Amino acid sequence: MVAFVGIQFIPTTRNQSDTVPLTDFMLVNNVPKTIQKKLQVSCYDCHSNNTQYPWYNKIQPVAWFLEDHIKEGKAELNFSEWDSLSSRRKSSKLRSIIKQIESGEMPLYSYTLIHRDATFSELEAKEMINWITQLKDSL
Repeated sequence: MVAFVGIQFIPTTRNQSDTVPLTDFMLVNNVPKTIQKKLQVSCYDCHSNNTQYPWYNKIQPVAWFLEDHIKEGKAELNFSEWDSLSSRRKSSKLRSIIKQIESGEMPLYSYTLIHRDATFSELEAKEMINWITQLKDSL
């Protein structure tokens, strides 16, 4: 019990920003409102510079678990830095997004257990894949 209480005082790095950089995916692409909303709800918490933290993020060791997932997610893809990527890299990332939505890898199951609105319906997945494919083809 002492150890549990003690670890509550070990801080984590928070992934929050008050500004949206000019390189953000939503700013540099003509993203339809339905796609924007789904990306925000399903992807941006782990793949951008601004995470909307749940109440349980203040409890250790949960905070460490979340911090690790966010760091890994941003290392793989950071929508906040989208326009700093080359066209070739953007195309590669878009192909990867399509594959991961098709296979159900993203969003992570552990994330959707608590964030039920982050799951993709069959129609939402199809709409997202079609739009991302068009974006990829336009690069």
